Amino acid sequence: MLSKFINWMKPLPDSKTPISDDKQIARMYRKWRIKMFFGMYVGYVMYYFTRKNISYAAPSFITELGITKMEFGILGSTMYVTYGIGKFLSGMLADKCNIRTFMAFGLIGSAIINLFFGFLPSLPLLTFFWGINGALQSMGFPPVAKGLVYWFSPSERATKWTLWSSAHTVGTSLIGIVAGFCIATGHWRAAFYFSGVVALILGVCLLFTLTDKPSSIGLPTVEKYRNDFPPAKKQSNLSHWQTLTKYVFCNPFLWSLAIAYIFVYFIRFATLDWSTVFMVERGIAKDKAAYLLVFMPFIGTLGGIAAGWISDKFFNGRCTPTNLIFLFCLIFSLWGMYHFTHVNTPWWLVGLFLALVGFFVDGPQNLVGGVQASRVTVQESVSAACGFTGMFGYLGAFLSGIGTAYLIENWGWHGVFVACGVSCVIAMLFVSLTWRKEILHSLKAEEQKV
Repeated sequence: MLSKFINWMKPLPDSKTPISDDKQIARMYRKWRIKMFFGMYVGYVMYYFTRKNISYAAPSFITELGITKMEFGILGSTMYVTYGIGKFLSGMLADKCNIRTFMAFGLIGSAIINLFFGFLPSLPLLTFFWGINGALQSMGFPPVAKGLVYWFSPSERATKWTLWSSAHTVGTSLIGIVAGFCIATGHWRAAFYFSGVVALILGVCLLFTLTDKPSSIGLPTVEKYRNDFPPAKKQSNLSHWQTLTKYVFCNPFLWSLAIAYIFVYFIRFATLDWSTVFMVERGIAKDKAAYLLVFMPFIGTLGGIAAGWISDKFFNGRCTPTNLIFLFCLIFSLWGMYHFTHVNTPWWLVGLFLALVGFFVDGPQNLVGGVQASRVTVQESVSAACGFTGMFGYLGAFLSGIGTAYLIENWGWHGVFVACGVSCVIAMLFVSLTWRKEILHSLKAEEQKV
């Protein structure tokens, strides 16, 4: 049984009949790039359906179950610990597995957890199974990172990657609408049941939609197809572990991005996970708070896409300048969110600052641990590199759970927003350390074009 599962997860073998006709190659690439992008996009939307529903249900969750903010923070942080560690381990595994089954297995498992989550009777059980959900959720991004690298070439990757990354915020927005409806009708648990059913169906569909690398269906590499080669290539004599050691664990630029990602993710989840609680404590109704929160991920989608487009259009694919601009603007957006979120403030103004925070946090969130990480390593270790930065990112998410609860109890919401502002400055410092590396990356890429 175990051997069958291992074989099921192994990379698909190269096709025995490579395609040589240029027109057929172009036609097949157009078809499969759309299928791969669409499948990975919709699949990851469903990952967020089975992850972020708890953020919208938080006020109802806390009230009905009688738990404290600190207990809720521990529950959320437990998931972020298992997700962060799992993302790193999944990153190393995904490089040696196939995209299709790896992504589908994680989504199906997470769907099953959601289906019975609302029936669990105690906080310890809820925390335990939400932690398991975090481990299953960690199987979503690494195969996508691998897919984006193998199906989209370096010069187009920032745009395509951040366009795909809008799946984070589309999923968060859509489940927000569903959860808001469930809360308004007094059935917050239905947000978990609905997510579980839909994700289970889509998880099975992934098995019939995705494939693995282009070579598994007889296509040449995307670099050869588009005449667009990465400057960094793995030494041919290195084993998989030696590749990880050289290009991931001992990569100073990846460490800089990983540390920056801690603070980016702290801001992201301190605002996203706690905004409904913040709004309710400022006098806004629970169902209205759930609907207003949709502004943050929905407009955040546009911020993530804009960040990728700006990087490709104005900075030749370099992400550092874009990240610094977005983080600087994020400081002022956080200030506005804190000062203008009140029961007597017009709803559109509250929504505006929620949207601005989402817009400017999603740019760095999409670029730092994904596109930028892929630019400072080699193709064979992209999943591991993204898993590595992701693990650090979810250290920041872990801190946003317990840390935000601690800040609220000791310094109120003022302390939370000051911590977010300081996090912006620290993230800017570490991101800036990759400035010269990205310039050299772009110059080498131009030299290798034929």
